[in-house]
Amino acid sequence: MKKVLFAAIAVLGFMSVQAQEKTESGQTSEGKWLIEANTGNAMLGNTGFYFSSQDGESMYNIGLDGGYFVIDDLAIKAGLGYGGNSVDDSNVFSYRVGAKYYVKSMIPVTLDLTGASIKDADENPMWLGVGAGYAWFLGQNVSIEPGVRYNHSLNDNYTDKGVFQFNVGFALHF
Repeated sequence: MKKVLFAAIAVLGFMSVQAQEKTESGQTSEGKWLIEANTGNAMLGNTGFYFSSQDGESMYNIGLDGGYFVIDDLAIKAGLGYGGNSVDDSNVFSYRVGAKYYVKSMIPVTLDLTGASIKDADENPMWLGVGAGYAWFLGQNVSIEPGVRYNHSLNDNYTDKGVFQFNVGFALHF
């Protein structure tokens, strides 16, 4: 009986240590990395995935964002994207730098600067963006993050002053 009691205490102790390690090394802990792929929209300066085809014109974009958690729940991020248009043979190189903070480790709030370099353009667009969403963690390494985002144009004569969008992000945490 003493051996069974000792074994039960040992197993419970081991499980407690394992649970503690998991909470201390969560997906948004300091020192972790983040790689994101987001759905995008037709807005230039996109570091997400987008494809549209209408009336013989196809537009596309592919890109990824990555980040590093400098402290618990705060990641410094950067992203790159590349896209184009089939009608006017335009090429767009996009970039993004910013930060992402997870409120209570599950509500991501972002602030970033997004820009684009367009082939043969006189002026290139730039936006200041803010977004928020909710992170559903599917195990230790994957999250799905639907959210909303507002992009304020920093160009006077290039684009609309603001673009509001809904998107879904898919993130790997390691």
